Amino acid sequence: MADSLLPDIAGDLQLTAIDLNLVLYIVGIIVIAYLLVYVLSHILVLISERVGHHRTSIAMIIPLLKILIYAFAIYYIVAAILQPSFSQMIAFAGLFGAAVGIGLKDIFLEIVGGLVIILEKPYQIGDMVTLGNSYGEVKDIGLRSTKLRTPADELVSVPNDTIFNQPVNSGNAGDIPMMILIDLFIHAESDASLAAQILREALVTSKYVIVSQKYPYTVLIENFPFYTRVRAKGYVYDLRLEFEFKSEVTRRTLAEFRRLGIESPVCFPFPEGIAN
Repeated sequence: MADSLLPDIAGDLQLTAIDLNLVLYIVGIIVIAYLLVYVLSHILVLISERVGHHRTSIAMIIPLLKILIYAFAIYYIVAAILQPSFSQMIAFAGLFGAAVGIGLKDIFLEIVGGLVIILEKPYQIGDMVTLGNSYGEVKDIGLRSTKLRTPADELVSVPNDTIFNQPVNSGNAGDIPMMILIDLFIHAESDASLAAQILREALVTSKYVIVSQKYPYTVLIENFPFYTRVRAKGYVYDLRLEFEFKSEVTRRTLAEFRRLGIESPVCFPFPEGIAN
């Protein structure tokens, strides 16, 4: 009887060894995929920070690289577990589609949203964008979410399916220079032409501005019932200097307003659409 048990014990040990090898193989694939993504992403980030105006183009390789590496990892894991034929792979795809329809719809939409972002490029890594209620620089585009660095230095994750149901506003559309709006408000009886001239001089002499045929500037005057708005449109040479540029131009302009007696509005209502 003891002899009859030996084959069963040997078979169980062999099965356990096979399962252990399979688990180690799968873990190895996951670890290798993670390390590849981590190392290559950091290398590309370092390269992108050194290439100036091509920063966003280099950085956009990162999300595509992630998709390729993870897709190969999933393929090898499925092949190791199931060792499927072509017909079995088709059947597996059908089951996966059914699973998506039953309980993984949100995750699937986020992944599809990530693919749409990478292929159609409504925004890119390095852009200043508004996604939903969040505004900031795009630091990473993952399979399921986009990470933004806000002006308050917070890292916000926005689901990629946001592009399907909310407007997306990109301030620079893949370019390093970005147009900045600066709005200042003065009393309705103050000299608007003088105010516009002061704002124009502060804008064109800023150390952050870029002025050329491709990147022009404009100063507009708009009259409202209780005040006048003086608006400047100009390009900062690097989008990351957005707030330094606005602060410098605003500070210098307001100092000149005070020196020359250009007054602030007494009554300051905010009708809908004033920022447009």
